[in-house]
Amino acid sequence: MKKKRYEGTLDEVPRFEIYLNVNKLKRGKYLLKIMNQNKIVKNTHFSKE
Repeated sequence: MKKKRYEGTLDEVPRFEIYLNVNKLKRGKYLLKIMNQNKIVKNTHFSKE
């Protein structure tokens, strides 16, 4: 039996966007701190339920 081979292309991800995949995080509340040159630029709270 031959192995199946799948081929395709993916769209290019924009260069200046950051994606955070929360699927692997446990349930709870989180604090995301965005830093630039060791200084906190933005704090964001989010929860996974």
